[in-house]
Formats: sequence, structure tokens, C-alpha cells
Amino acid sequence: MKISVELTLSPLQEHFEAPIINFIERLRDSGHTVLENPLSTQIYGDYDSLMPLLQTEIKTALESMDNGLLFMKIVKTDRSDYEPHF
Repeated sequence: MKISVELTLSPLQEHFEAPIINFIERLRDSGHTVLENPLSTQIYGDYDSLMPLLQTEIKTALESMDNGLLFMKIVKTDRSDYEPHF
């Protein structure tokens, strides 16, 4: 089953950039399709390979911060080729 996942990592600390950059770089290294914009990161792939990766990388990211939030949305389809038609 293909899924699309939108992630927003928000470290609640003064030095917030490094945990975000490290998280995105690890996702890029996974071999999955990763797209970024200023507000979130999207990753696309098969549920059975993506979810164990996310479990590991989210834990690593949260452990690297004093305090933080992670928002995640999952869509049951691969939306990596979406283009607005308006």
C-alpha cells in the first residue's frame, strides 16, 4: 500500500535549526521520495517500508531535542506527482 506522509518538526528550543536539518537529511538518505517546503516535509513510499523508517527517525529526532513537537499526516495514496490544476 502506497502512502504519503507530511511531517512538521518543531523543536521548542533556542537552537532549533540543527534538529530539523538532521531529520530532513536522514529522510533524504532513505531512498524514498522526499519533498520539502518552508512549512513541512513530505515523504512517499510503501507503508511497510516507510513506517519503520519513520519510527526510527522520529525517535532519533525527538531524542536530539530538549522539547519539541512533531505533526504527522498520512494519506493512503502516493501523492508525490500532485500538481495543482487551477
